[in-house]
Amino acid sequence: MSLPCLGIDVGKHKLYAALLLRADKKPKRKTVSNDASGHQALVNWLAYHQVERVHACVEATSTYAHPVARTLHEQGHVVTIANPKQIKAYGESLLVRTKTDRVDASLIAQFCFERKPRAWTPPAPEVDALQALVRRLDVLEKIMSQERNRLETTPEELVEAIKRHLEFLKGEYKLLLEEIKHHIDRHDHLKKQRDLITSIPGIGDKTAAIILAEVGDIRFFKSARQLAAHAGLTPKNHDSGSSIHKKPRLSKMGNARLRKALYMPALASINHNLVIAQFRDRLLAAGKLKMQVVGAIMHKLIRWVFGVLHSGHPFDANKALAAQA
Repeated sequence: MSLPCLGIDVGKHKLYAALLLRADKKPKRKTVSNDASGHQALVNWLAYHQVERVHACVEATSTYAHPVARTLHEQGHVVTIANPKQIKAYGESLLVRTKTDRVDASLIAQFCFERKPRAWTPPAPEVDALQALVRRLDVLEKIMSQERNRLETTPEELVEAIKRHLEFLKGEYKLLLEEIKHHIDRHDHLKKQRDLITSIPGIGDKTAAIILAEVGDIRFFKSARQLAAHAGLTPKNHDSGSSIHKKPRLSKMGNARLRKALYMPALASINHNLVIAQFRDRLLAAGKLKMQVVGAIMHKLIRWVFGVLHSGHPFDANKALAAQA
């Protein structure tokens, strides 16, 4: 028997919830604050409706979704953190056009009821902390990029101030990289996993840290394909209408941070990894475009990441060459 489903549309300050008890019933709605008191109010509301266990689908909106997801999980409910693109595609399939928080929450609940997406398990505290650290790196990178762009258009009087700010940011960035390294070194299982990932030529410590933070528990993924799909690195085919002759592209439905982290290693591995160099040459000879080749290399790298983490053995170039032959 299906569990009742709770759809939650997440905002910075508010949560819009829709509770679907049965497929043929109208959802019950509730709006609460997105803080500890609001999360408890949501739990109490479920109890008021005599719901002992619910499948809650929370739209993955920045970091605002995780606290309520963790609260519901701790209360014994099944929780899914759903990709917003999946919800959007589901809504389009139902021809839903109206965009309001009430409609979104109801749509998420209906998506949860029909699709029964996979349950989410909160990451371990040390992985949570690592994710916060590597995402701070991303913030600093964006600020530094903005400041470099300002240098090109700013009045002369501000140039030195921006340069000083850039130097400060570079120092903070370096300190943060060191803190990430120390954090991983303090946890044996993270250190072992980092060493396994960096055994793949082209992947360094920074990329390994991002992978560990964004992948979480590798046991959650049953196959390399599942991990590739999580990263949005599986091919997307066009099979209808005028798009039937278009070339396959990456789906980009998954974790954008993970995809971004693999882009530069994909380029670097061409010069540092014989297996990748041969793979690239074969794809180019088959007429693949440059960006298609880069996407295919990213896909191969994430499959290797799954392989080394799942097996517990470092990357073996000879085995990879034999498998590619």
